[in-house]
Amino acid sequence: MSTPQKTRLVSRSISDQLYDVLREQILNGEVGEGEPIRQDGIAAAFEISKIPVREALVRLQQDGLVSLHPKRGFFVTPLTRKEAEDVFHLRLLIEPEATALGAQSATEEDAKKAQACLEELESAVARQDPRRGVYNRLFHLALVQPAAGPTTIHVLTLLNVTADRYVRFHMHMQDIDTRANQEHRELMACWLAGNKREIEKLMRKHIQTTLDDLRGALK
Repeated sequence: MSTPQKTRLVSRSISDQLYDVLREQILNGEVGEGEPIRQDGIAAAFEISKIPVREALVRLQQDGLVSLHPKRGFFVTPLTRKEAEDVFHLRLLIEPEATALGAQSATEEDAKKAQACLEELESAVARQDPRRGVYNRLFHLALVQPAAGPTTIHVLTLLNVTADRYVRFHMHMQDIDTRANQEHRELMACWLAGNKREIEKLMRKHIQTTLDDLRGALK
């Protein structure tokens, strides 16, 4: 087989990069709930065509962060109690058991990765990083990954991505960071010990407590 000609490889497309930028702006509240997203304005600001803009918006729509209104365009989807109920209910059905199974299959390398994710999360919380919801998601997924198949990872990733806005909203409530740090440490210790029943109990309580707080805040 002959050696192929050297070509320049682009690691990430424009639409991928734009998706990350717009997603973070929505999650951080830079683009508020219910606000329209003008494709022309974005294309002009980044000096690109409208094609990658629409591709990025379609992905954000799949994440539930924007919605498309006929003849009006894309708008930022508001936070709602109904969506919070739906997302966190599904997490309660899947994540506690998946986390327990992850603990039972974890290698020493998996344990190091999970511990590193927890340390990064606590560091993000301490410095009030506006993206600390991302670190929260990575920690939760690290506890699941040792035993989860690709479908489980895909579903839980999607649920945690959708939940990210609610997690960030939740983190702004009084004393939530302190409580969440304690709960995460308890989860980590139990996960390392491999106590399946206790892990399921702690994870279910952790997710349920967040949902209960959101129920009170999202009238």
